[in-house]
Amino acid sequence: MEPGIATERPARQFFLSMKVLGIDIGGSAIKGAPVNIKTGRLTAERFRIETTKVVTPAAAAKIVAEIARHFKWRGPIGVGFPGVIHGSHVLTSANLHPRFIGCDAGKLFAKATRCRVTLTNDAAAAALAEMRFGAGRGFQGKVLLLTLGTGIGSSLCYHGTVVPCEFGHLPLRGKSAERFVSSSARKRRGLSWADWGHELGDYVHTLERMLWPELIIIGGGVSAKSRKFFKFVKPRARMVPAKFLNEAGIVGAALAVQPGR
Repeated sequence: MEPGIATERPARQFFLSMKVLGIDIGGSAIKGAPVNIKTGRLTAERFRIETTKVVTPAAAAKIVAEIARHFKWRGPIGVGFPGVIHGSHVLTSANLHPRFIGCDAGKLFAKATRCRVTLTNDAAAAALAEMRFGAGRGFQGKVLLLTLGTGIGSSLCYHGTVVPCEFGHLPLRGKSAERFVSSSARKRRGLSWADWGHELGDYVHTLERMLWPELIIIGGGVSAKSRKFFKFVKPRARMVPAKFLNEAGIVGAALAVQPGR
């Protein structure tokens, strides 16, 4: 057993209580809360730490450990990360430090927290939460979930199966689409809700031509302001805001943890 990683017994005890600590790593903040994995509800107020600089692996590990200490946590932890995840390794890091690329972040966070950690893609985590308890609950068709924040996270869901994708890096004007139509891009470019909504609509229409989703779920903090821009997007499919809004990543990260892992 790796030094600093919790034993199996505490993990099982926490699963018996149906609680897992979910942590969502973003480009501007890292936040977490205990989650009742039977209901999808937070069991305590979320704890959020803003990041003013590009976060390195070491800095992220310290913040993750601080969140665990805040909740006096000794059980399993699920962490959502904005990049391609294979096992517990990070393969891409568009909005965090490039030192994350190739990093065994699961092992890093486990050592920092002295807890068992499951690492997953942040948009896949959000999709898992929305399909199990949120806006996609009970829907068996093809679902496209987009999280609009510092970047753009994306996942496809079909018959309850969640597949992480990287549609935020679809080429647009020679760069990743998230440079133009993410929530942070709207603020950086000084766009009105109408102008941003029309550009977002062009991007969504491109995805629709490729994927033909039957339902589109929009997550991220900006989803709370859906009335300001949804009317300008005009997708073919039904489009709804995420039920969990900006907490979907926390809930889904917790749901991604399996007993014994």
